[in-house]
Amino acid sequence: MISVAAIVAVLILVMGIALYSPALSVQTIEFEGNKLVSEDTLQEALAPVMSRPLPQVTGADVSSLLRPVVQVKSSRIEARPPSTLVVHVVERVPVALLKNGSAYSLVDQDGVELGTTKEPAKAGLPLIDGGKAAIGKDTFQAMTGVLATLPKSILSQLANASAKSRDTVELKLTDGRSVIWGNASDMELKAQVLEALLNAPLPTVPAGKPAPVPAKVFDVSAPRHPVTR
Repeated sequence: MISVAAIVAVLILVMGIALYSPALSVQTIEFEGNKLVSEDTLQEALAPVMSRPLPQVTGADVSSLLRPVVQVKSSRIEARPPSTLVVHVVERVPVALLKNGSAYSLVDQDGVELGTTKEPAKAGLPLIDGGKAAIGKDTFQAMTGVLATLPKSILSQLANASAKSRDTVELKLTDGRSVIWGNASDMELKAQVLEALLNAPLPTVPAGKPAPVPAKVFDVSAPRHPVTR
């Protein structure tokens, strides 16, 4: 009868072979979720894990190697034996522009610079006043928190965001209309209400009646009771 010690010894041997076997070395790395950063950049960053035994590659290893790639916010790995490592990437998303000399920096909600442009109109992102000096301030976090909540259809219509305090975020649309957002409460609801207000069809005007004056201000600071004027 096979002893427990013998079974344990066999298991240890099998695990040792799996951990160090060339047959299970990483030969292919696949990426999922990357849109901003190129696959070539990611492949270059993870070159050190190529040919390493697949069971020895950890999530911490991959996260450390991807840290210099600023577009990557987080990652998760999946082993597909015998030789494929799949890396699920969560990217940082640009939500605003900061003026940086003659160029503009694209930044995410945390103020991480994801690129630059000299043609801000093509970026489809609002400008935050104050340049890079604004990063880290309470007002910056308040504004980018709002911008990260908005759907892309609204974000692309914004010219700039401003705030005198965390509770007084305001947005300006490219057509001159403005949005009074207020504080960070009910963010999802505010975004839904704002989208509905901006997309609401114009009322039908009876013949001979003057057309109503279009709203210039959308106040969603109390989203259950929005006000337009």
